[in-house]
Amino acid sequence: MNPVAEQPVEQLYRDWGERECDDSPTYVDWSLGVADDAEVRALVETLPGRKRQPNLVFAAARWHGAEPGPYGGLRRVLLDRWDDVSATVAQRATQTNEVGRCATLLPVLAALPGPLALLEVGCSAGLCLYPDRYSYRYTSPAAPAGTVALDPADGPSPVVLDCALDGDVPLPARLPDVGWRGGLDLNPLDVRDDDAMRWLETLVWPEHGDRRARLSAAVGLARQDPPELVRGDLTRDLGRLVDTVPTDATLVVLHSAVLAYLDEGDRLRFTESMAALPGHWVSNEGPRVVPGVTATAGAPPDAADVVGQAPFVLGLDGRAVAWTHGHGRGVSWI
Repeated sequence: MNPVAEQPVEQLYRDWGERECDDSPTYVDWSLGVADDAEVRALVETLPGRKRQPNLVFAAARWHGAEPGPYGGLRRVLLDRWDDVSATVAQRATQTNEVGRCATLLPVLAALPGPLALLEVGCSAGLCLYPDRYSYRYTSPAAPAGTVALDPADGPSPVVLDCALDGDVPLPARLPDVGWRGGLDLNPLDVRDDDAMRWLETLVWPEHGDRRARLSAAVGLARQDPPELVRGDLTRDLGRLVDTVPTDATLVVLHSAVLAYLDEGDRLRFTESMAALPGHWVSNEGPRVVPGVTATAGAPPDAADVVGQAPFVLGLDGRAVAWTHGHGRGVSWI
């Protein structure tokens, strides 16, 4: 069962508004507005199940003129321009490429023996394949100055990722050595495609100007050395891409906020395939998405201001190591 495809629209939007998008007042208002609006719900129900995601519908509405603000503005665009909005929903996908998640992945990646061969499934434009080229600013009460700064060897990056720490997070002394990077996606995006990059910006939640700014900076950095991305399905095509990885590098298959879009059978097949992986598996997903990993995590932390209202579970080789904020704003080590 795909959780998006199978949920009634009213429940899907109410849950998203109450639990998933708490740091976007606009999206909270819009989600709850749709949940209570039978006329708009009827439009959303005409979409294929997997296309009913609130973030996708809201981004398409913004693409066609909906401005952040009260629900009434969104409602007018959906009712007046539904043909345009639904066409964009059909054409596009929620391929949010949140580079901030690299700040929560870094402690795991830097602890693995290098050089690393990073292979991201559900890679979008591949912007999370550059953890060695971003700068990091970790804030922690335990740090002598309150902040720990990590930069690439050649100096500070134009992409700076801020992340709050909770617990004994094993921060590295230096960034990982990445010798190879590649990605797999049903619809990989080219960082040199201005239209595709404008869509990625539209997917960023309205109030999150900091995320839009670092997305733009990451795109600029990646355009200097575009990643090698392959079109394919992670349940069928991962093996042939694994076969291309250099044998003198440590293979790391990673994914973040991806498996929720698979049905239950495909998620199970993918996670079972990770047991035979000739390398390491790094997962960063919602707690209900990979239950086997979540079962090793224990209770969610009390540090909700660090990891958010609906935290992700960060796993290494099938075992949980941390709770993380969905956009990379914080990590709570287990």
